[in-house]
Amino acid sequence: MNAWVSRAISLIESDFNRSADTHLIKVDLPATPGIDLYLKDESTHPTGSLKHRLARSLFLFGLCNGQIHENTVIVEASSGSTAISEAYFARLLGLRFVAVVPSGTSQEKIEQIGFYGGECHFVAGQDIYCAAADLAEQTGGHYMDQFTFAERVTDWRGNNNIADSIFTQMQTERFPAPKWVVVSAGTGGTSATIGRYIRYRRLATQLCVADPEHSVFHEYYVSGDRSLTTHQASTIEGIGRPRVEPSFVASVVDNMIKVSDEASLATIHFLQRLLHRRCGGSTGTNLYAAFELIAQMHAAGDVGSVVSMICDDGERYAHSYYDDEWLAANGFDLDLQMAHLEEFYKDGAWSV
Repeated sequence: MNAWVSRAISLIESDFNRSADTHLIKVDLPATPGIDLYLKDESTHPTGSLKHRLARSLFLFGLCNGQIHENTVIVEASSGSTAISEAYFARLLGLRFVAVVPSGTSQEKIEQIGFYGGECHFVAGQDIYCAAADLAEQTGGHYMDQFTFAERVTDWRGNNNIADSIFTQMQTERFPAPKWVVVSAGTGGTSATIGRYIRYRRLATQLCVADPEHSVFHEYYVSGDRSLTTHQASTIEGIGRPRVEPSFVASVVDNMIKVSDEASLATIHFLQRLLHRRCGGSTGTNLYAAFELIAQMHAAGDVGSVVSMICDDGERYAHSYYDDEWLAANGFDLDLQMAHLEEFYKDGAWSV
């Protein structure tokens, strides 16, 4: 093995060994005492999001496949969080990193990419995939292509992946085997890892994927039509896609719930009251779907646990999701959904 590649792998593994596991936060829901809700807090990774795990795996995958060498330019198509995490690892290895991002990406994310030494190449519209591949070819670099490889770069059988971490942390809880794990999908890598792990471990847990507006994953799940596309970008950064990504594996998903943007945004404002902290928009999408499942369990007299996750920190969206002027300018009125969530919290009812 090339000495530089060997050293690079060692640096990434050392970084991993310095990192503690992320917390599993229990959220009290007084109206549903027979059901326990947990949130896996992925915002505590060094780069502040769930995508830190993916970026680490993508770099190790590229290094071990002989695709990343000393002086290789790393290129990625990303709406923000994956690019932030990949910029972190590129800096760790002393490599140039260029993120191909949609022109509407939040300024906070752009600044964080820059903080880790990454560069941003802005693309209008949705065709960040071809732009990233072209840029990699022009620079002689390596296109990481998270949307193709996310489902295969992580060892889904264990090795401290997110699924293994969740189920290990749940072992001493009241209901150690969750009835549901609820995640949202951007690349589909997390849902593929968790879904495969559940089957490999022969667990009774079911996997639900929450999908935001302006995303085709839910419609694909229902119809099976992989050619589906949409021209409108998802408001909820990091999840929802305009096409069916190659790494989204629908066959490991037991249920999908479509969540409106107003519901996603209202849920993070509601969660702020419960946790006294801000979380990203995708957390709202996850949690809204989790609340719906909990309400269904409660209505049926069922008991058990439900696990979802905090994907990233809400401070990245201080000038969007948490800004009243931005919400109003984009036509969002959260009052109705907030009242619905308060009703659920008070009596466990789900009457949309």
